Amino acid sequence: MKVIKVTTFGARAAATLLAGTMLSGVPLANAQTAPNTAAPKTKTPALAATPAPAPVPAPAPQHVIKSLRVEGSQRIEPETVLSYTKLRTGQVYTNEILDQALRDLLASDLFADVSIAGVETGDITIRIRENPIINRVLLEGNKTLKSDKITKEIKLAPRQIFTRTAVRQDVARIIELYRRQGRFAARIEPKMVSLDQNRVDIVFEISEGPKSKVRAINIIGNTVFSDSKLREQMVTKQARLTRFFSSNTSYDQDRLAYDQQKLRQFYLTEGYADFRVTSAVAELTPDKKDFIITYVVEEGPRYKFGDITVDSDIRDFDNNKLAATLVAKKGEWFNAKKVEDSVTSLNESAGLFGYAFTDVNPDYQRDADNLTMSVNFHIAEAKRTYVERIEVTGNRNTQDKVIRREIRMAEGDAFNSFQIKRSQDRINSLGFFQDKFEIKNEQGSAPDRVILNANVEEKPTGELSLSAGYSSLERFIIQAGITQRNFRGKGQELRANVDYSVYSKSIQLGFTEPYLFDKNIALGVDVFRRDYNSFNYLGDQRQTTYSQVSTGFQVRFGVPLTEYWSLSGRYGLTYDQVGLDKATYYSDTNSDGIVDTCDPLKAGRYLCEAIGNRVTSAVGYSLVFNSLNSGLRPTAGQRLVFSQDFAGLGGDVRYIRSRIEGSKYWNLGKGFIFSINAEGGYIKSLEKSRGPGIDPVRITDRFYLGEPQIRGFDIRGVGPRVQRIPYITDSNGDQILQTDRNQIVDDALGGRAYYMVRFEIEPPLSGGVRELGLRPSIFMDVGAVFGIKRPLPTATFPTHVDPTTGKTIVDPIITPITDSSGHPLYGYTLPDGTGSTTTCPAGLPDGNGGCNGVTPNSALTNTISPFLERFLGDSPKPRLSIGFGVNWNSPFGPLRIDIAKALLHQKGDDTKLVTFNVGTQF
Repeated sequence: MKVIKVTTFGARAAATLLAGTMLSGVPLANAQTAPNTAAPKTKTPALAATPAPAPVPAPAPQHVIKSLRVEGSQRIEPETVLSYTKLRTGQVYTNEILDQALRDLLASDLFADVSIAGVETGDITIRIRENPIINRVLLEGNKTLKSDKITKEIKLAPRQIFTRTAVRQDVARIIELYRRQGRFAARIEPKMVSLDQNRVDIVFEISEGPKSKVRAINIIGNTVFSDSKLREQMVTKQARLTRFFSSNTSYDQDRLAYDQQKLRQFYLTEGYADFRVTSAVAELTPDKKDFIITYVVEEGPRYKFGDITVDSDIRDFDNNKLAATLVAKKGEWFNAKKVEDSVTSLNESAGLFGYAFTDVNPDYQRDADNLTMSVNFHIAEAKRTYVERIEVTGNRNTQDKVIRREIRMAEGDAFNSFQIKRSQDRINSLGFFQDKFEIKNEQGSAPDRVILNANVEEKPTGELSLSAGYSSLERFIIQAGITQRNFRGKGQELRANVDYSVYSKSIQLGFTEPYLFDKNIALGVDVFRRDYNSFNYLGDQRQTTYSQVSTGFQVRFGVPLTEYWSLSGRYGLTYDQVGLDKATYYSDTNSDGIVDTCDPLKAGRYLCEAIGNRVTSAVGYSLVFNSLNSGLRPTAGQRLVFSQDFAGLGGDVRYIRSRIEGSKYWNLGKGFIFSINAEGGYIKSLEKSRGPGIDPVRITDRFYLGEPQIRGFDIRGVGPRVQRIPYITDSNGDQILQTDRNQIVDDALGGRAYYMVRFEIEPPLSGGVRELGLRPSIFMDVGAVFGIKRPLPTATFPTHVDPTTGKTIVDPIITPITDSSGHPLYGYTLPDGTGSTTTCPAGLPDGNGGCNGVTPNSALTNTISPFLERFLGDSPKPRLSIGFGVNWNSPFGPLRIDIAKALLHQKGDDTKLVTFNVGTQF
């Protein structure tokens, strides 16, 4: 019996051979060839002779399938095997039909070996050997690509049928993955491990190889711009040591096509409208480590804008007025970006008139002789559109009304692109959703209907933070807080914060309802307690001057006046306790050592005047204009605030504090953001004079400037201050003033008026740097605080003339220590050797109010070393600093570093070069 057999290793060749081969053992015809016997020759007439008739071949016998069965099937049912062929019992079969059956079975990828037996008899037997089942798919040697990323791309998986075709396809897929990473030297070797029960393990042994870098980028044909200038426009960069951490030095086929687009965009913005890249070739070096990319370009001539016209089919538009508003102007160098901006401007203008789906097409007329490019912007006919409905999707926690109340349009309103943009800005300013939120316009049920789709993506709005850090202002800081900016999904804000450091402590609770009773009225309340210690430095020691403990509450409300103007009001009640360190600044007043009087010689008259307890009852308002496009990170718009607070509605303090502040942001293009922030204020006391040399505004109510308001200066390092400069004796024995600033007592007094302006530029960042959370900036700060009454000198020290040198010497002040009645105190020694005090200049007290004895006692005194007191810094002249800084949302928490140099400062100002703050949050 003959058997027709094909295996997957030679399937294609076997099928070809079978197609031209006779079935073995099948006769081609039944007629037998007659023996060649000659007839006897006879003479007959020519006309009577007739030719012998040609033999007629008998019809070829037909072969019919008598029976049909399958052998070797294990998992696959015989019926399923037969379903892949066209063979059926009772069917006539030929060589071609059997060949096709073999090809069909092999094409199913289910079988490793296929053969057909019983061809001679018609009892057809299909013998198969099934492909094995995959038990596991293993990856070995992959390091830069994680296994889960590769597994997602390949098709082979456990419990699937193994085929060599699938293996080859998966090898190609893995190689493509590595090529996308720039690893063109990667090699994949698949291996099959046979197991029992016709199972196999597939192992891909991976040799990743190094990343193929771009060794050089060559540009041929450029004459106007240098190679380096053109390389700057490309995303792909040449591999250099300075770009060790850059991912753009590896070769990427998609990036190569993108770089060609970038080159064309660059030339089109420079006026070269005919520019084209004629070829871009990337050659892999023989070692497969580097690529050499070569561009061949044709720059062409440079064009200028010709006539810029607008042709509108919409009757509402004035073509000449629209053309005058476009950024593209006749006579300027041609710039494709200006054409795009003009199209955007026309679409926005049409949107303001209610045309949501305006089609603006620029028509170019090139004048090759005069090298001009005229552009006609054609605005096709469109219907005024109306808002059919507003759909809000994606919000799982935030209630619909929180989003809808920020949308400045209602269903049925005429479409207005400006109001759509304003709605986007307001929703972004909530801070509840991911950045770059946009309201999409979709065609409604009719040509004049539009559907506004606000598809938001929520982000976490609750914050639970515990942080510990170091501040150049307050040394070690511990902070804890919980804030929910979208409480119950209603847009309400609930917060609680606790701050603790060596010199300040505070606790604050607050709640804000932005829409009271679903009306556009905001209401909020804050309860707080703050413990703040003012300080100065003496040497390396930071010593507290006065402490202020404030306890109180504030109630706030706000209402909008227009889309951009709003009015807010507030009332606050605060109880302040201001005191000084008694051990440092108070003097003994009796024999028990009890101190309850501030000593001006130790503290300064200005600090002694500040102590006391007082109640401040203040009411205030703020008038606000706000057109910023974001409340978190604005890039455009402006904000203006005028505020006044009146203290005197009851309480002990009376003043009017006025402040004005404004900010404006500009998008300079190419990712640069420029901003100006300015503010100023003045406080006027409404109280009677508190005495000569005493400023009517208390030291705790004044304005202060320095770090962090003006970088380049220390905390409260700008403005009026009193310096106490001690007298010391030099190496020659002469009395001189101390020159070491660390040994000078410096007390900031603040001022009644101040102003401050901050100029800042944020440069653009690449995607990788933005992902790191970095935000660098360059800044210039200008400001001053001034306007207080010059304090009276604390003391006048006695002097004498040194008879030897003839120089005037400043002497210390020696004051007697007295009891509560003002009697001088003296010290004496008891018989047991202990010391005691008495009012007796000599002898011992007799117990009856008199003195017994003549032995003189030592007078008890306080000695104040001489010092020179200077009043400095009370000047409106500007202080100016420049520098750069960076914000970084580091893994350890928010970090801010500023390096600033004070270029303009007044005598007495305290400058500082570097400041930083860091904390940890989780």
